[in-house]
Amino acid sequence: MSDILQVKDLKVKLAEEDTEILHGINLNVGAGEVHVLMGPNGAGKSTLGSSLMGDPRYKVTDGQVIFDGQDITHESTDKIARAGIFMSFQNPIEVPGITVANFIRTAIENKTGEHLKAWDFMKDLKKTMKVLDMDPSYAERDLNVGFSGGEKKKAEILQLLMLKPKLAILDETDSGLDVDAVRTVSAGIEEYKKTVGGALLIITHATRILESLKVDRTHILADGRIIAEGDASMVDDINENGFEKYLKEGADK
Repeated sequence: MSDILQVKDLKVKLAEEDTEILHGINLNVGAGEVHVLMGPNGAGKSTLGSSLMGDPRYKVTDGQVIFDGQDITHESTDKIARAGIFMSFQNPIEVPGITVANFIRTAIENKTGEHLKAWDFMKDLKKTMKVLDMDPSYAERDLNVGFSGGEKKKAEILQLLMLKPKLAILDETDSGLDVDAVRTVSAGIEEYKKTVGGALLIITHATRILESLKVDRTHILADGRIIAEGDASMVDDINENGFEKYLKEGADK
């Protein structure tokens, strides 16, 4: 299977500071694969995800990011999104004055360069909202304004299903959700895998969202470095025993 994402010796710092956060990350994700990125707080997991999306808060100082055969190391966020990468965030922002429907429709049109007929778009949107157990009225609400944590995460998974990216980076998508919300979000991710077949890079502390997914590869990030890698069994080991063993092994290298 060919790699959809290749991260080569990536080094990253805050754009306004000299302190390096990521110290030479190497990571390959095959097309359609599910990869999990785990690690303690402050390890650099969200920084890696944001850097791959071209977040201007971070500056790549060395290394390379290749996506679908293209060098996107220093591309802007909008160009990276159009290339086919999607990212959900720990704390989705509110967008007053822009409805969920208009936000998603505009995003799709910007990605494809094609005009969407309103009737066809709304039919597809409502069908997808049903998968996520979202009331159709949410389509006309301003994006994330007054939404609960679970509703915000559902809105992001709705965007994922509608945009159909080649790679989805999910940053703590299960954080703070109750059991029912986790179940619904997981169903949306399963639907993405089934209907789109895209790759997933899931950044998480917990493992609830992984229970229904076939994980191909697990990576543990600590102090800005990937210190261990393995298969799905590593997730179960961490869930049961924590990170301590891997942190010690990483320190001994």
